[in-house]
Parts: sequence; structure tokens; C-alpha cells
Amino acid sequence: MTRRPIIGVTTSRRGGRFMWWFNRFSIWRNGGRGLRITADKRVSIEGLDGLIVGGGDDIVPSLYGGTLDPAVRLDPERDQLELDLLRAAEDSGLPILGICRGAQMINVARGGNLHGDIKLVYGDTGRRRTPLPLLTIDIAPDSRLAAILRVTRCRVNALHRQAIDRLGHGLAIVAHDQKGVVQALEGRGQAFLFGVQWHPEFLIFNPGQQRLYRRLIRAARSYTAERVNLGLP
Repeated sequence: MTRRPIIGVTTSRRGGRFMWWFNRFSIWRNGGRGLRITADKRVSIEGLDGLIVGGGDDIVPSLYGGTLDPAVRLDPERDQLELDLLRAAEDSGLPILGICRGAQMINVARGGNLHGDIKLVYGDTGRRRTPLPLLTIDIAPDSRLAAILRVTRCRVNALHRQAIDRLGHGLAIVAHDQKGVVQALEGRGQAFLFGVQWHPEFLIFNPGQQRLYRRLIRAARSYTAERVNLGLP
């Protein structure tokens, strides 16, 4: 029997269990096995076939030149964990999917920055704190993300306060909502590097969102097979 690829999923130490459970289920139903990673439970990427940088608390503003809001909950240990994992994963070519804050962390790791509060930039952005797919987004027709989802317009959920501002190097913005907020990015010339601002793990009945997980698992299998062929650990 073929081994299920191991997909590491970063989560918060406090809270975030629903995100983890839904991610674990989506990974399993598409052929992989999820492994929860927290600042208290670190793993080496040598034991992973793919990486999901998951949703959760806001990113510490000092990492992108933002302003600290004392009312916002932060997790600097998790921020550092994810930066370390992303750098190691990119060095090895490990497939990466960023979800919500994970998409933002990919951008920060690549030298980009964030809007600390989208309402201060885009004004009234409507209802953005719901796991229900109520937000309409447009996806670039020539993007790899559009090819995976098989749509150029769809409805997604939203649970974020921060958003991508200046883009990091080697990345392309491939989706916006109708207010202009960046909703997805992908790596240029990289096998599998995507960041989505929404939470596909909660859209378990949406075939396109589940294909995103399926493609991650497929990329993870290819990554491991190539390393085996090269005699790498």
C-alpha cells in the first residue's frame, strides 16, 4: 500500500483546533496524513512531504514594519516557527500552501508587507468574520490557481483583519475581492507555492477547494519521489 504523504499544518498553541481538525480531514480525504505543528511541537521538514501554514492570530507588526495594536492577540513564537519552516521548505522545494495568515506569512517571508487592518485602508469591507462563503472574488484567468479551482470567479469565506499590501519577491497576486483586497498569491516558476486569504478547509463540499488539497497531495508525492530518486533524505 502506498504511504500517505505527511503534510505538516502549523496552528496556534491556544485555539485553532477547528481549523486543524478541518484541515486534517481535508488532507486525509484527498490522500494525505496531517501532522499538527505548534511552537511547542516543532518538527523538521525532513519528516514532511508538504506544508500548510494555517490560519490564526495576527502576525507581529514588527516583522513587516506595521504598528502594534495592544488590543490584538499575537503569537511571536509561532511567527518565528513559520518563518523558519518557510525558509527551510523553500530551500528544499517542499510544496507549500498558505491559508489566511499563512498567505500573509508567505508574503512577509518573501520581503513583502501587510495592511494591519483592512478597514483602515479599504473602508467598510462588509462581513468578513464568517466561515460561510459570502465573499465574491475574481481569480486571474491565466493563473495556476484558476486552473486548479476551474473558475475565475467564486465565493469564499473570510476570517481576517490583516491583508497583503506590498508583494514579496517571486510572488504574483492572482485574486482580489470586489473591494480590491488581495485574496490569493502564487509563486512564480515554483512547482507548488500558493497562498489563499480564505479558509478552504471549511469549504468541504466545494469541489474546487478540495482540488486545492488534492493538488497539494499530488505535489507532495512528486516531491518525495524526486528526493528518493536523487538519494536525498
